[in-house]
Amino acid sequence: MREALAGLTIRGRAFLAAGLTAVVCALVMGQPTLARVGVLAMALPLVTAYFIGRSRYRLALVRTVTPQLVAAGQPARVQLTLTNEGRTPTGVLLLEDQVPYVLGTRPRFVLEGIGHGWRRHVSYQIRSDARGHFEIGPMTVRVSDPFGLVELGRAFHSSAPLTVTPRTVPLPQIPVGGAWTGSGDNRPRAFAIGSAEDVTVREYRRGDDLRRVHWRSSARVGELMVRREEQPWQSRATLFLDNRLVSHRGQGLASSLETAVSAAASIAVHLTHRGFTVRLVTASGEDPSTAWHFRDADVNTAPLLEALAVVQAEHQPRLDTGWLTESGRGGLVVAVLGSMTPTDQPFLSRLLHHSSASMAVALDVDAWAPHLAPSTTGSAAAALVAQGWRAVPLGPRDRLDAAWQELGRSGRRQRTADSTTEAATR
Repeated sequence: MREALAGLTIRGRAFLAAGLTAVVCALVMGQPTLARVGVLAMALPLVTAYFIGRSRYRLALVRTVTPQLVAAGQPARVQLTLTNEGRTPTGVLLLEDQVPYVLGTRPRFVLEGIGHGWRRHVSYQIRSDARGHFEIGPMTVRVSDPFGLVELGRAFHSSAPLTVTPRTVPLPQIPVGGAWTGSGDNRPRAFAIGSAEDVTVREYRRGDDLRRVHWRSSARVGELMVRREEQPWQSRATLFLDNRLVSHRGQGLASSLETAVSAAASIAVHLTHRGFTVRLVTASGEDPSTAWHFRDADVNTAPLLEALAVVQAEHQPRLDTGWLTESGRGGLVVAVLGSMTPTDQPFLSRLLHHSSASMAVALDVDAWAPHLAPSTTGSAAAALVAQGWRAVPLGPRDRLDAAWQELGRSGRRQRTADSTTEAATR
């Protein structure tokens, strides 16, 4: 009852005040009729508070967010299903869902009372221009009587996740290298040892073309074996993102870090759809949730985008090199870099020699903060090219797809120069 009295609205308190005033005036002036009106005015909010306080509402809420993984700038829909599992019908329901500020204003709904077993469905749309992981909820419910005299608050503790991934742009096809590329002739290093038949055959699987059955091996092992020459091998790529605070300029969505994250996401999507298994490495090391794995492109892309959605600026000044000591690494390396210092050169050299092919998108971070003093290293892209990388610069007004296309042209020019040098040497 105390909670119900505390839930009196302004209207309910006005009725109480008006009724009390009427009773006092009736006693002073000797008007019994006015006293009955005053008692009725006071009784109405008190009786309403008593019945609402004694009622036992059992409300259940189911919240569904579709989709739970959405790109920045794209909408998602939240579906709410409210059920009255108690025997007491509810009054007017005032719903307010808790959402982070970047997803928009808090949605509010008014529902008429629902009886036992009845359901009500409401939905609303949310959208964020900022990447990140957000929790939708919990929801607060205020139950009101039909006269609007009393409101009681209830709260649900459940919430639903929403991950907003970085913006991506489609990239053009360019020549890329890396271990395990192609099909058949360029085989994985793991098969580079053993006999020739170990390298070229495997067990028969349902659906294989019978024309590729290797009968000699089948007779030797006692089961059907097929040739591997026409089997596509899975290529591997390492995507390195320099997310150190000292390497970037600008604030918020207009910072060079956000451009770097968006570029890394676009490259990750592009490489996975080209058949690469991609792992993400940041300044603090390898992300275990994006380790190399053999899955289709859409499933392979999801953990990469989720990891990039929550990437934050690292305050450490140096790059972590522990992951470079692991065995079995290599393949294509694509780096998205900010400003570089002389202390970063040993890391870049190790990364270059660690890969079979290396490409870099170097952000011109000075263009993001022209009022600051320029970096002392000059053009990062030029320094990377001099070191042996295929690299292109990227400014705040440059298109990533155009820079990626230029990266492919620089690779062709480099191969042509290498062929000319080799011919001259011979």
